[in-house]
Amino acid sequence: MTTSAATESTKNTALSILLGVSGAHLLNDAMQAVVPAVFPLFQQEMHLSFAQIGWVAFTLNITASILQPLIGTYTDRRPMPMLLPLGMLFTLFGMLGLALSPTLAYLLVSSALIGIGSSILHPEASRVAHLAAGRGKGFAQSVFQVGGNTGQAIAPLLAAYVIGPQGQLGFLWFILLAVAGIMLQYAIGKWYGQQARRTGAARRASSLASDKGFSRAFIAFVLGILILMLFSKFVYLASMTGYYSFYYMEKFHLPLERAQLCLFALQFAGMIGTFLGGPLADRFGRQKIIWFSILGTAPFSLLLPYAGPTGSVLLCLAIGLILMSGFSVIIVYAQEMLPGYVGTVAGLFFGLSFGMGGLGSVIMGAIMDSHGVSFMMKACAYLPLLGLFALLLPKDSVIMNGRRLPGM
Repeated sequence: MTTSAATESTKNTALSILLGVSGAHLLNDAMQAVVPAVFPLFQQEMHLSFAQIGWVAFTLNITASILQPLIGTYTDRRPMPMLLPLGMLFTLFGMLGLALSPTLAYLLVSSALIGIGSSILHPEASRVAHLAAGRGKGFAQSVFQVGGNTGQAIAPLLAAYVIGPQGQLGFLWFILLAVAGIMLQYAIGKWYGQQARRTGAARRASSLASDKGFSRAFIAFVLGILILMLFSKFVYLASMTGYYSFYYMEKFHLPLERAQLCLFALQFAGMIGTFLGGPLADRFGRQKIIWFSILGTAPFSLLLPYAGPTGSVLLCLAIGLILMSGFSVIIVYAQEMLPGYVGTVAGLFFGLSFGMGGLGSVIMGAIMDSHGVSFMMKACAYLPLLGLFALLLPKDSVIMNGRRLPGM
């Protein structure tokens, strides 16, 4: 085999692996996102309060929030490829538990199992995408994220047309998705293991050589702004994915299936926004896309509580397209600042996104119990205005070239 043919074969294999981790991300996020999509079903069948529903969301997200940074940090030092199929196994047991849960306690345990599965997938699969990317880190992260957003987009449809007619037992169908995920992750894990053995020493040397010498104050400043962006994005998303169905049904007196169409529009547009975010950041700069993805959502989020049924779908399309475009860009921006900590950064940011969404769900559930659904949705509509703080982020040239800001 000639050198050019070998190079082409390597590129094709890497692209297949990248599409594979995107597919695994799709399966994982579809199973995870279907849980909040059927909150109205759990509330009706188990007679739960909004606060109790919030605790289900909190449990689902907090397990992933706590474990993801720990897993990412550990596997930066010692990659563990076979964690990938193990994570899907946890999700399989979680799906089985949701189908058979008779009480809130069982529901919480099942949600925790799904959260554990997600906490394993995100930092490790993100690292695989990073390995398969070559020089196109932004593109690779966008492809990986598009898989997750696609899964989130189809979750409301699965909730409406698979779980809706069958009730809780409909979750048994998701075991098939988990089995497919285990098989896919096993194949990816084998390639990942080969790459980890071949490139371990070179990667460690490269990480040391690429240290950009940023001060701790500079790193804390940048991470603080990025975390604020995550708070704005994911707490607002938690209000939409977990509670907008209640608001829609209460305001328009329409069934759950119609409400799920708004969430499908939100997530479908988010899939497109995620895919476009990486290329747009390459052209216009990561810092600009980050602030636009948060602040640009505000006009539409503020209008949403006052729109009619059709207008709500259109506004959800705009919100999803803009809001979802920034997450992969945020991760790559942080990974470029800290190139030796790919898994740690991915674990931290995915973990924070789930943790903030889970904690926000508990608080929002309590607010809804005391002040009503309408009040909570209108209050959350202001969260994207926090995107103004993204204007304080350093320009891309500072992150790429390792120059400190004055006084830092």
